[in-house]
Amino acid sequence: MKVQRVDSLDYPLLERKLSFSGLDSWTNLAHSMYGYKVYRYSATEDSQPLAVISLVEVKHPVFGHYLVSAPFGSYGGFAFETQSARNLLLTEVSQLAEQLKVEYAAIRFDEGETTPPDNWIQHPAYFTYLVDLSCGSEALLKTFSSDHRNHVRKSTKKGFSVRFGHLDLLDDIYEALASSMHELGSPYHTKTYLQKMAEFLGDTLEFAVLYDAHGNIAGGGVFIYQGDTVFNLHANILRGFRSNYAGEFLYWSVIERSIQKGLNTFDLGRSLAGSGNEVFKMKWHPQKKLLAYWHWLAPGQALPALDQKNPKFQLAIAVWKRLPAFIVRAIGPYLVRGLA
Repeated sequence: MKVQRVDSLDYPLLERKLSFSGLDSWTNLAHSMYGYKVYRYSATEDSQPLAVISLVEVKHPVFGHYLVSAPFGSYGGFAFETQSARNLLLTEVSQLAEQLKVEYAAIRFDEGETTPPDNWIQHPAYFTYLVDLSCGSEALLKTFSSDHRNHVRKSTKKGFSVRFGHLDLLDDIYEALASSMHELGSPYHTKTYLQKMAEFLGDTLEFAVLYDAHGNIAGGGVFIYQGDTVFNLHANILRGFRSNYAGEFLYWSVIERSIQKGLNTFDLGRSLAGSGNEVFKMKWHPQKKLLAYWHWLAPGQALPALDQKNPKFQLAIAVWKRLPAFIVRAIGPYLVRGLA
C-alpha cells in the first residue's frame, strides 16, 4: 500500500464519507480565509484509493498549535475502506504532527463506535443527530411528542417567515448569526467568512434567514447539501424570539423544503452530550450518533477542552455577553479562527 501527499481529494467513491467539510472546497475556504496550511494524503493499492485525509495546521496564541480535520465543521475530512489503510494514514498523521511539533492532532469523523489504534484517544463528547425525512412531513410529525407537535404548529401561527437564498441574504444572515452568537457569549467570524463560504461552496450552500411578522431578523442558519442529506452548519435564534417557538419554525421550514427537494436525511449538526442544544435536537426524533473525535497528543499534553463546558471559559463567556457589539465584532474573528 502506498501513502502519498496529494494536492486534491478528487475521489468520488469516498466523497460522501469525507462529508462536505472534507472536500477541497471547504478546505480551500479555511486556507483562503485564515491562511491555514493544508495537508492532504491518500493511501492507495493498485491505484485504488483506500483511505484519504485532509488536515489544516492551526497556530493561535490563545488556543494553541494543532492539526485538525473538518475545520469549523462537525466531522469529515477522513474516509477509509479498510482498517489497515486507516491505520497507515493515522501513522502518517502522527509523524507529521511530531515533525511540525504540534500539541495535538484532532481527527473528526462519523464512526464514533469504532476503536482507535494505539497512540490515539477517543473523546466521546460530541454527537450528531440524523432526522429521517424519507417518510414525509406528516408521518414525521406524528413521531414527535404531543408537546413538540403542538410547538411546531404554534410556531406557524406567530407570523414568522423564512427566506432561503445565497449571497442575496449575506447581510441578514451575518446579522442573525453574529448577534445570536454574541448573546450566547461566543465569538463569530466576519461577514467575509460567510461570503467566501458561499462562493467556494456554490449552490450546495443555502442561507436561511428567519423574520418575525414585522420583518425583524429573528434568527438564521447555514445549510449545506450533499447527496441526499442536508447538513445544519449553523442555526441560531435570537433570544427574544425563542419563547414563540422560532427555532421550531426554522427547523420545520428546512424539513419541509428538504423533503420537497427529495432529500432523505437532515443532519442537525453536532452538540455536546447533555447540552441544551442536544435537548432541543432530540425533540425532532433523530438517530443520535456518536462522533469519532480521535486525538493524538504530544508528550505532556492533555485532551483539548475547547468548549463551553470548560470551567476556564465560563467567566470569559459571561464577560463576552456584556461587551458592546462593536468590540465583539472586532475581536471575535481573531479569537474564533483559533477554534477550528
